[in-house]
Amino acid sequence: MCLSAWGTAGFSQIKDADLPSYLAGVTERGRDLYAYDQAAWHGTDAFFELHPDTSGLTHYVCLKTAKGWLVIFPKWNVAHDHLIAAYEARETEQSGVFKATAVDPQRETSDALIPMERALETATSDFKAEARPYNTAVLPAPNGQLYVYIYPGQTKETVWPIGGDVRYTISADGTQIIERRQMHKTILDIEYDPKMHVVAGYHVHVLSYVPEDTDVLCVLERRPSMPEYVGTPDKRVFVIQTDGTITLAKK
Repeated sequence: MCLSAWGTAGFSQIKDADLPSYLAGVTERGRDLYAYDQAAWHGTDAFFELHPDTSGLTHYVCLKTAKGWLVIFPKWNVAHDHLIAAYEARETEQSGVFKATAVDPQRETSDALIPMERALETATSDFKAEARPYNTAVLPAPNGQLYVYIYPGQTKETVWPIGGDVRYTISADGTQIIERRQMHKTILDIEYDPKMHVVAGYHVHVLSYVPEDTDVLCVLERRPSMPEYVGTPDKRVFVIQTDGTITLAKK
């Protein structure tokens, strides 16, 4: 069990009538983020096994295709108006297993990748990072816009970080920040000792009145798998189940 508080109050309460649909949206975004995070994890592991030349490479971008996930490692052309695929990692027929290759000859990527890369650059240039690794993800948002998530990466196999994360809403062309949502403030590196027989986690929000997308991500990726209880400033407690669904805890 872990108790913490983050930051100062910043977001308005969700009306009770709107709460079920809002929580369903958090679950959906959290699951999408988890799928992207898993592809990034296994795809980059396969990429680094190649001992690649990383000079000039931009951010990796993960794409869901009909045949599984594809992780592209691109670089900008000289004019900075097209992306060139230098490496890619494709999910094999075995789910979660990726095979990386150098793209030879290197080729231009789909134009759809350009705003995604620009959105990552826009968000990361704004983000105030601590001296530690961070993960990034770029996913579709309403109205053709893009979500960019920046959240702390895992540095130890038995430690699960949560907090210090931001979700950016970026314009469709990737160049403008529409919204900057600080989901949590302080980073907690939570380690679970098997001897303690912990059955659930618990933390308290001060920045918002609802669970956040990365709370769902944390529950889905954490091992051993367990629910997470989230307290809010209005004295409510939510429970995120191990499948990512969210409900109000019974009093």
